[in-house]
Amino acid sequence: MVGQNDELACVYASLILADDNIGITSDKISAILKAANYDIEPYWPGLFANALESVNVRDLVNNIGSGASAPAPGAAAAAPAAAKEEPKKEEKKKEEKKEESEDEDMGFGLFD
Repeated sequence: MVGQNDELACVYASLILADDNIGITSDKISAILKAANYDIEPYWPGLFANALESVNVRDLVNNIGSGASAPAPGAAAAAPAAAKEEPKKEEKKKEEKKEESEDEDMGFGLFD
């Protein structure tokens, strides 16, 4: 549970830095957490700084709601074709299962 709180504290510190248009570095995350009197394992700020190094956090936060809520036009057109192929696959699976059950008897038994 403590690890989750440390991670959450780094997330909040990173969001504070991003909101103020300040670069996210391990030193700045540590400074915010120290100002908040929050003791944290020393590796957490470095992990977050490295992970967010090439990420624009403001854009990431602003685009959370604009994810893929609707399928892509190509995916919608491909869905009916895929639905037609599914019964064929199921029939093949049933045939394979029948063949497997016939092959399981190898001509000898436990009590022969």
